[in-house]
Amino acid sequence: MPLTSAPADPPADPVDEPVNGAGPGSRAGAADPVALRRDGRRLLRAAVRRFRGPLALLAALTAVRAASMLAMPAMLAKAVDAVRGGGDLTAAVAGLALVLAVGAAAEAGEELAGTYCGSRITAWLRHRLIGRVLELGEPGRRRFATGDVLSRLTESAGGPASFPTLLVSGAATLATTAGAVVALALIDWTLAVAFVLGVPPAVLALRVFVAKASEPFAEYQRHQAEIGTRLLDARQGARTIRAAGTADREIRRILLPLLPLGAAGRRTWAVQGQVGWRLSLLAPLLQIVVVGVAGVRLAAGDVTAGGLVAAASYTSMAAGAAALFDTFVALLNCEVGAGRVAEVLDAAPAVRPPERPVPLPDGPGALRLRQVTVRVGGRTVLDGLDLAVPPGAAVALVGASGTGKSVLVSTIGRLLDPDEGRVELDGVPVADVALPRLRLAVAYAFERPALLGATVHDMIAYARPGATRAEVRGAARTAAADGFVQALPAGYDTPLAEAPLSGGELQRLGLARAALADARLLVLDDATSSLDTATEMRVTLALREILDGRTSLVVARRPATAARADLVAWLDSGRIRALAPHAELWPDPRYRAVFAAEPGGSPGAPAPCTAAPGPGT
Repeated sequence: MPLTSAPADPPADPVDEPVNGAGPGSRAGAADPVALRRDGRRLLRAAVRRFRGPLALLAALTAVRAASMLAMPAMLAKAVDAVRGGGDLTAAVAGLALVLAVGAAAEAGEELAGTYCGSRITAWLRHRLIGRVLELGEPGRRRFATGDVLSRLTESAGGPASFPTLLVSGAATLATTAGAVVALALIDWTLAVAFVLGVPPAVLALRVFVAKASEPFAEYQRHQAEIGTRLLDARQGARTIRAAGTADREIRRILLPLLPLGAAGRRTWAVQGQVGWRLSLLAPLLQIVVVGVAGVRLAAGDVTAGGLVAAASYTSMAAGAAALFDTFVALLNCEVGAGRVAEVLDAAPAVRPPERPVPLPDGPGALRLRQVTVRVGGRTVLDGLDLAVPPGAAVALVGASGTGKSVLVSTIGRLLDPDEGRVELDGVPVADVALPRLRLAVAYAFERPALLGATVHDMIAYARPGATRAEVRGAARTAAADGFVQALPAGYDTPLAEAPLSGGELQRLGLARAALADARLLVLDDATSSLDTATEMRVTLALREILDGRTSLVVARRPATAARADLVAWLDSGRIRALAPHAELWPDPRYRAVFAAEPGGSPGAPAPCTAAPGPGT
């Protein structure tokens, strides 16, 4: 399997970079709270369907516990009446003990089943979220910032772990309350009427809470994600911050969302307080009213002493429905968290597999871009671009920073699809080729190769995990990397976390990873920018053997790199301005200015084309 089966590394072109800090994460997180809860409910319903077996067991255990709770006051009443009336006390106490034992066992099983269901749902959400994040590719990085994704993966996906227990226990509380009211009616109908009169105010209070608390709940989670995004940005630029002495300023920038986060938290607490104190007063008031009515009925001889004890217990049990407020708070949090996960899952992937894939014929790697247009963030980066790369040729892609070089090469292997136009490989549109087959045909090496795998060997063989040590070493020698790898503490078995690698050494490992792929088209996306000129020439000469007869497209920032290619594709204003050898383009001052503006570029004389023959020569 070639290198392209791995996730795309960050691109070199600034147009491809996500907005620093607050941009993408903030936009993605500012969804309509009502829509967020609706999508969250939809995802939670899907989780219920997927894990209906364990949830059915949880519901059964909860039902047994609720039934035992409802039976307990009745058994207690029998025991009291047996003591007062001289009945069978032993049978009454034995029945009460049995109910207590069954209830305790059901409660223990309920806790275990709830934990199991919650962990399964969390794992399912996180696996789906990780998979979709990788599917979204570079457009996903622009929409969902790293810290925002991390927040959704940890907090948002972890919150629904309590959903099964909350859902079942909430249903059990409602059922218990209904059962307690029925039991009160069986004791004396006036007791049930007295309790039911307090239900409408409680329902109204809960509805007010749900209506007012949705938005601050969503805002709170969004601002948490924004803080995480800013912190990750600062961590990546820690050396720059330290060198500039701006740590205090950076701390203030990171913690700036604390103000709206605190405001959202206070709004949530205020709503909870407004509803909570009403419910906390309503519950004991109902108990007082019902027990008072029961006392009056006892004096009239319509209720026994045991009935009074049972009525007090059932009233307390029914008034426990006030605890549903806390359940509603937790369920609302679950809905918002699941909605944030669903927002990523519902995002359109960067590329979609073809419905009816066509085979990619054997070919020399002829590449053709026809009227390719790509828009990024409302800006047209590539505008009706046409480019024909001859098979077996080495083509350098040259253009000023921000002109979309990385965007162009990303369309070749379908790391992203153009908005208009099409890309063809050996005469077949790449959009019609099955993605696994396309990944075998196109291999990439990036400016900042990702450290994927456990060891240096694993990193080079990441896309070909079955590669032998000899094959890995051969690829490393091709990229002039074998020498410094052998000097590492454990050579190729050195853990990546313990391998001190410079930028140039890391790029050479990325080139070795690409060299290990047996692809007809190799794309080097600024993959030699960190190499000194002598090392770049050695690597280029070493790559000649493996690239012989293959097509290669190289994003070039140095005149010497462009000079070693067969042809130069000059990208300007979203189109190919010229396709010609470097020596023919060099007299044009506008072409020379492209290199003068690039890091490491030079407006000096061009490197002679004969100094280092290009891979395609």
